[in-house]
Amino acid sequence: MRKIGHFIGGKHVEGTSGRFADVYNPATGEVEAQVALASQAEMDAAIANAAAAQPAWAATNPQRRARVMMKFVDLLNRDMDKLAEALSREHGKTIPDAKGDVIRGLEVAEFCIGAPHLLKGEFTEGAGPGIDMYSMRQPLGVVAGITPFNFPAMIPMWKFCPAIACGNSFILKPSERDPSVPIMLAELMIEAGLPEGVLNVVNGDKSAVDAILDDETIQAVGFVGSTPIAQYVYARATASGKRAQCFGGAKNHMIIMPDADLDQAADALIGAGYGAAGERCMAVSVAVPVGESTANALIEKLAPKVEALKIGPYTAGNDVDFGPLVTKEALARVKGLVDQGIKEGAKLVVDGRDFSMQGYENGFFMGGCLFDNVTKDMDIYKTEIFGPVLSVVRAETYEEALDLPLSHEYGNGTAIFTRDGDTARDFASRINIGMVGINVPIPVPLAYHTFGGWKKSGFGDLNQHGPDGFKFYTRTKTVTSRWPSGLKDGAEFVIPTMK
Repeated sequence: MRKIGHFIGGKHVEGTSGRFADVYNPATGEVEAQVALASQAEMDAAIANAAAAQPAWAATNPQRRARVMMKFVDLLNRDMDKLAEALSREHGKTIPDAKGDVIRGLEVAEFCIGAPHLLKGEFTEGAGPGIDMYSMRQPLGVVAGITPFNFPAMIPMWKFCPAIACGNSFILKPSERDPSVPIMLAELMIEAGLPEGVLNVVNGDKSAVDAILDDETIQAVGFVGSTPIAQYVYARATASGKRAQCFGGAKNHMIIMPDADLDQAADALIGAGYGAAGERCMAVSVAVPVGESTANALIEKLAPKVEALKIGPYTAGNDVDFGPLVTKEALARVKGLVDQGIKEGAKLVVDGRDFSMQGYENGFFMGGCLFDNVTKDMDIYKTEIFGPVLSVVRAETYEEALDLPLSHEYGNGTAIFTRDGDTARDFASRINIGMVGINVPIPVPLAYHTFGGWKKSGFGDLNQHGPDGFKFYTRTKTVTSRWPSGLKDGAEFVIPTMK
């Protein structure tokens, strides 16, 4: 059995706690590796290693740090196929989707090549008699990231790339469900020229998370996962004086207006609702057609598309639409929520619960499910299902449709499909959600903008990547400077003011 340990001080380190978690191939249901779960002592050692490496890295000028990122991007492109295969093997997503996972992280690394410009401060000459004033952005020290299973390449890079470009050292605690790719990324960073100890990967479970949250050396924590855990991480991290940016669950609505191109809208819903088996925090899980005729026409277009979805292992080729769910427990949970939806009175138009694939009967596969006549009091509407399930909630008017995402507790992403500019503009202005698509179903911002949800989808003042990433991983120091010039003699006991 292959054993996966940790990556500390630029080297692979075997786990010593004696505790392990199984790593599955979701397509076959077989255990293909065991990953070590760190003890408190192992986490302490990694943090000490990061703390020792950080001062010299912070003293490295930003242009040289950017060159490491530049080389890292080259290496990601070189090893794209290898990374995607490892990612698909442990997560289950298709090879094209796995490459997309890597590329969206790579794009953040590309943005971080601009660190010399992004870290520039401000300067005021002659702020007072003989006085100059300037500000500096300086790294926090040792920071950490706790990342989820559904994007094992992208989200770790969203965290560690800006943190390291800013001059911090980083402790990454990735998901124990698909741990290979994060370690591969750390290896590539070392190959790119990153000093040993600046990026450490420590695998673990809740005890490792708590060790990060309670350690006084760690100055900031970034998290992505479910909302209950995001709230827990945010509360515990901030209580111990850390900065925290924590991103939780989602229930993303797509409103389809009567004037929308329904063929375009249906295709968008199929990709956004069922891609990666729905295991995306930006998946569209609720379609809101406005008007009965719009709803009836949309269902008529969606049902055969859902039935025709091609499901299979990543080895089946690039035309597979989505693969298995990540674990047996995830599969059981999603099927249970579909059962609940039927009990609550929703109409299951397409039932994918009994999907089985010859030769992969033990895999964690499920076909696409399509619900109609879902109402806002149902559990399947309130809960983030995180599976290949799309719910249609019918609305009579635009205002009724708008109220659904407005009043939902989650506020990650949303979209509207319409040909009317006034409606689109009104929607973008009034909606209380962090990321908005207009005729775009998955409005994930590019790397030079910021990613983050509102309401119970996000906790903290700053978003991921883009300019906010550099603000989060640095603190501002302002210097007021005057050199002796004969302009001032004697003590002054009044607070300085402009004269």
